[in-house]
Amino acid sequence: MSETIHFHVNDRPVKADAADGDMPLIDYLHERHNLTGTKFSCGIGVCRACTVTTRNEKNALLEKTLACSTPVSACKDMRVYTVESLGSEEALAPLQQAFLENFSFQCGYCAPGFLMAATAMLAHLKNSPTQQSQLDGVMEEWVGGNLCRCTGYVRYMEAIRQVALPYCEDYA
Repeated sequence: MSETIHFHVNDRPVKADAADGDMPLIDYLHERHNLTGTKFSCGIGVCRACTVTTRNEKNALLEKTLACSTPVSACKDMRVYTVESLGSEEALAPLQQAFLENFSFQCGYCAPGFLMAATAMLAHLKNSPTQQSQLDGVMEEWVGGNLCRCTGYVRYMEAIRQVALPYCEDYA
């Protein structure tokens, strides 16, 4: 008898067959749930275009997870959030809006990975604010590894900084 893998995707309970246990999370999201916002690029976790956020418990802090190298079996009892969990057509999430306002991307392929890494960063900043002088270092830690072939990263960082500043202890 095969064991079913229970977890949540964008706050909806899902059940994966044990046969899908070795499947990369990105393939599971694309093929089983038609959630194609998470992008596949390098396939080895270097570019981070496939970044989603996860948490072990409902109210735990979000963490970055590479969907291309995380098997479905590792998601057992977890909560997985994809870029589709942010905002809506009627109201974009603040990060999405900032990305648009700052013209942060050209082709947009890497944008979901940047958005999800920055979303996790914001969750940590809300829980444990930093000083404005340390914000660039925090941003580098959370999104500095995300690769983009189109831009110079400056606009991504400007957009993220715009949304993160109010979470700094010394923001006035």
